[in-house]
Amino acid sequence: MTISSQIRLLRQQKGYSQENMADMLGLSTTAFGDIERGKTDLTISRLQQIATALGTTAAQLLSGELPLQQELYPAEVVHQVETLKSERERKDLEIEKLRMEVAYWKRKAEDMALVEVVRQLVPPTNRNRIGF
Repeated sequence: MTISSQIRLLRQQKGYSQENMADMLGLSTTAFGDIERGKTDLTISRLQQIATALGTTAAQLLSGELPLQQELYPAEVVHQVETLKSERERKDLEIEKLRMEVAYWKRKAEDMALVEVVRQLVPPTNRNRIGF
């Protein structure tokens, strides 16, 4: 097992997202993702930082002697969680759209009420017809 795959597995076992790890290490999410995909060569100091964040040592990461769990979550559970996250994001967008629509109609009703008040307060003027 490669160091990058061990890092990914330990991160998942700890329940950290890539964003969490990137924040802990002072990296961008993309940079940390590149580490997990093996696209970035690790320095010893960066390896030590990652090991500390994951509660292990750099030596254990290098040797592969980690007490790894086989699988943290079954694939179907992960899929269901992702589906629920997508559904929640869709619902959040729908709620925001409805809030904007409510605000629009509220402003429109207030404007109409103001026009009616002005009509009631201002007396009508007599207009002379111009004959053609």
